[in-house]
Amino acid sequence: MTRARWAPLALFAVLAALLAAGVWLSRKPGREALPSPLIGKPTPAFALPSLHAPGRIVRAADLRGAPYLLNVWGSWCPACREEHPVVTSFAETKRLRVVGYNWKDERADALRWLEQFGNPYWLVLVDMQGDTAIDFGIYGAPETYLVDANGRIRWKHVGPLSDAIIHDELLPQLHALESEHGA
Repeated sequence: MTRARWAPLALFAVLAALLAAGVWLSRKPGREALPSPLIGKPTPAFALPSLHAPGRIVRAADLRGAPYLLNVWGSWCPACREEHPVVTSFAETKRLRVVGYNWKDERADALRWLEQFGNPYWLVLVDMQGDTAIDFGIYGAPETYLVDANGRIRWKHVGPLSDAIIHDELLPQLHALESEHGA
């Protein structure tokens, strides 16, 4: 009978330990980040119009020859507004081309947004329907990709960029890329 008395307490202790372990593991940074299967692979083939020249179609091959940062954004995205000053500051360093990827946005809204907050982009691609986004594995905005001169995706970040992410994640990737190519 003594063991039967302690069984509920033992069960409670086991459940409490499992709960504590779950809480401890959930503190791990980036736990919700999904690794991109495209890292190290060529960017998906695309042909997208330019925001500022809708008749101009830009293909993935057109961007090869120099590395670039592809930043997914939309005027409807509150987190994009939060990250915009960071993207602008990085673009001003002229370390590499910053290409905007305007996702599921009305052209007039996107243009108005850039007029209001500034345009840090070397070029802005438009994916109104989101078809190309599926090929990239984009599931939210903002997202950012580092693409090398050969058109291979080298790094991906989901969520808003911050100065710390640029310093701790993007710049080391960029340095490694430059070291590989003797830049």
